[in-house]
Amino acid sequence: MGGPGMRLRPLTDNCPKPIVPVVNKPFLEHTLTHLKLSGIADIILAMSYLPEAIRDYFGDGERFGVRLTYCIEEEPMGTAGAVKNAAAYLDGPFVVLNGDNVFLEIDFKEVYAFHRDKKAKATIFTTWVDDPSAFGVVEMDADQRVKRFIEKPPPGTETSNWINAGGYILEPEVLEEIPAGKHYMFEKGLFPRLLEIGRHLYGYTYKGYWLDMGAPQKYFNFNMDLLLKKTKSPLLQNFQRDGVYYSGDSEVHPAARITGPVLVENGCKIGPGVSVKGPVVIGKGCVIGDGAGLEKTILWDNVNIGKNSSLEKCIVSGNTIIKDGSKIENSVVTPSKKVPLFV
Repeated sequence: MGGPGMRLRPLTDNCPKPIVPVVNKPFLEHTLTHLKLSGIADIILAMSYLPEAIRDYFGDGERFGVRLTYCIEEEPMGTAGAVKNAAAYLDGPFVVLNGDNVFLEIDFKEVYAFHRDKKAKATIFTTWVDDPSAFGVVEMDADQRVKRFIEKPPPGTETSNWINAGGYILEPEVLEEIPAGKHYMFEKGLFPRLLEIGRHLYGYTYKGYWLDMGAPQKYFNFNMDLLLKKTKSPLLQNFQRDGVYYSGDSEVHPAARITGPVLVENGCKIGPGVSVKGPVVIGKGCVIGDGAGLEKTILWDNVNIGKNSSLEKCIVSGNTIIKDGSKIENSVVTPSKKVPLFV
């Protein structure tokens, strides 16, 4: 979780990716809860960008039912270098996840059984995509043993549609192949090295929901998919697709019209004549002025929507003020800038 989230800007200008809110909960909280329910409670967070913001929210992990250890990098060490930096805490097979941007509903127990049965030294979670040209392709044989990696093949040249899904199970001994104190990557360094020296490297073919939340468009789609029940999170277990869910006390005028799926966090004020047509996420402490309209929109905490404003297909980051009478579509709006959402 080391990077500053360049692709997700401007949403990550002042907010590290792991705590970007997804349906009003930090993205990382969805992953931690999934791990806990899978029986994985000891979790190491390797971080470099704004680590204190993450530590301040999650603490030692106790209130989330897990035990957290923090490994802070003074300089980004790369995907494999970050794990090497945490080697002192790893004494058995372990799971590695891109915990700041990749969401998947994978059954970790099933993947570990596959890893054990294959006697693998490393197992890569792979997922099928129609166009693998923007990803790292994993070429496997009939037994799912990895033969080679092809990074971002030109369209029409790909030999497989299975790509690296950003998750692995590794045996501790593979850490010996990662140089200490250096920037080093799984994709271009460790995995090709393991193939070169003949280690057993396998690809687990995951066929469920997968999303890389690394861009505002993907982030927007992820929130919409959760509300529309196209995927699920343990943090939304009781949410009904057509429902309106209030997580705490909010003031909602009886003349407001709210059509689900809509999430409303606590402390909000929704005025008369307001129209909210889901899927919509409304963060904590938001104020929606009289006659305003929201459709397919995500509001972070403490957003103020002016009277008679209209927002459709928008993401509005925390503490943003939308002036009265504004008409905004297809935009990412922060306190300092507005950029197109879908280009």
